[in-house]
Amino acid sequence: MRGGRKAPPDAPVPPEGGVCPASAVDPDVDLRVPAQRAELAGRHRWTVLSAISLGGAVGATARHAASVLWPASGGGFPWALLVVNAAGCALIGVLMVLVGAGGRASRPLVRPFLGVGVLGGFTTFSTYAAGVVDLLEHGRALPAAGYAAGTAAAALGGVWAGASATRACLAGERS
Repeated sequence: MRGGRKAPPDAPVPPEGGVCPASAVDPDVDLRVPAQRAELAGRHRWTVLSAISLGGAVGATARHAASVLWPASGGGFPWALLVVNAAGCALIGVLMVLVGAGGRASRPLVRPFLGVGVLGGFTTFSTYAAGVVDLLEHGRALPAAGYAAGTAAAALGGVWAGASATRACLAGERS
């Protein structure tokens, strides 16, 4: 069973206590490649988890600072969270392109630290959902719907804009 659902009959089964080499834990990691599979083994795993934890603390602290500097009162529109999520998603777009382009951004701990840790801790879609609920509980259905749709659009647009701008910058460097 995976995630409460029954696995397909042809799904690979991991050895007892192990990782199934044919099932991706991270879609960016090809477990058929020994160097990438090594990310999940031994002491390196704890290094990666430490990088993610440290990055998460940095990202969550930055998000909290934004909400303290630009607070939303009960029932007020959570502008800080909207901006944080849009900016964080734009930075995720930048990071995706830089990791794909190689160089320093593709070093082993950059993606876990920055992508999963810092930007994962900085952007927050659970607090985004709580903001929608808070607006609804204060009888502000229209702002709640606007916030829900606006954050989703800003997040997707942010990833697209960040990735597009980074690709354009990299293309300009090459010419």
